[in-house]
Amino acid sequence: MTIVYILAAVLVFGVLIAVHELGHFLAAKACGVRVNEFSIGMGPEVWSREVGETQYSLRVLPIGGFCAMEGEEDDSDDERSLSRQGFWKQFIIFAAGAFMNFLTGFLLLVLLYSTAQGFRVPEIAGVAPEFQTVNGTVLEEGDVFWSINGERVYLYSDVDLLMSLSRGQSLDLVVLRDGEKVFLNGLKWSDFTDMEGESYRGYGIYRTSGVEEATVGTRLKYAWLNTIDYVRVVRLSLKMLVTGQASVEDVGGPVEIVHSMVEIGETSANTREAVESILNFAALIAVNLAVMNLLPIPALDGGHILFLAVDAVSMALFRKKVPGKYAAAINTAGFVVLMGFMLLITVKDVFQIFR
Repeated sequence: MTIVYILAAVLVFGVLIAVHELGHFLAAKACGVRVNEFSIGMGPEVWSREVGETQYSLRVLPIGGFCAMEGEEDDSDDERSLSRQGFWKQFIIFAAGAFMNFLTGFLLLVLLYSTAQGFRVPEIAGVAPEFQTVNGTVLEEGDVFWSINGERVYLYSDVDLLMSLSRGQSLDLVVLRDGEKVFLNGLKWSDFTDMEGESYRGYGIYRTSGVEEATVGTRLKYAWLNTIDYVRVVRLSLKMLVTGQASVEDVGGPVEIVHSMVEIGETSANTREAVESILNFAALIAVNLAVMNLLPIPALDGGHILFLAVDAVSMALFRKKVPGKYAAAINTAGFVVLMGFMLLITVKDVFQIFR
């Protein structure tokens, strides 16, 4: 079954990249930009057909695709070239790929939740006997977690995640009590007694889960909340990299993604669980691609959007744009650095997996 999961993982990853390029393609067509070629797959061409002004092609490697727009890489005199479009049209085209990845992640979660019977609601089951003495405040049974240290609790699983990030530090908690927000600030990390009477170190809060009935509305709501939650996972991961709480060793590339999907499939109890787990992981990767592509880094869509903003400011102040050669040079340098980083990550992943 391993080879099946490897092929499934490669296919999923390729589809997510192709969907990204489809976003650029659809936005370019909608904005009147000439698209010279739209390809599904990479490498040698196995089929192509020219329809109107665009060549559509299938290529042998199912690992992505591309949307070649007029004036994207070089200057063009064509009035319908990308470089000759206004700010908002270019912005929409550059952002459309990330939007499609985000939408794909959301739709995958809608699909996964379509058979859900109910959703877990993170509630307070009670507190340790020492809680009020230590904190001078009260939590009541049935209170619902709303936020932890300013981070919204979207899902039941968020409580463990956000508390683990705050471990050892004081906790600012907001709960819903009878529909009203109750603020409890500075809850202490201390020695408490758990529900079995054993001593442990933590926040002294006992948790349970209520159940919200699954309807069409709640399924869509929780699919949306889970999508937003995945955005936060990416944001928190980037924050940990910047602050040194995580290192490059913790970053995974395409090889690690495929390896993780294979592990998910092989450790699942049955085929249905494997499919659901892989689709859930694919939703996370789709949202991850959306967020990462919007970072203001040269060669990424976010870098192109940054240059658009710089040009807009330059036009407002000096009545002229920044010469295109500078943007091209920076994007080229950014691409080289990005590819070098991806190569480093790939070598690291291969070494860790096969050592």
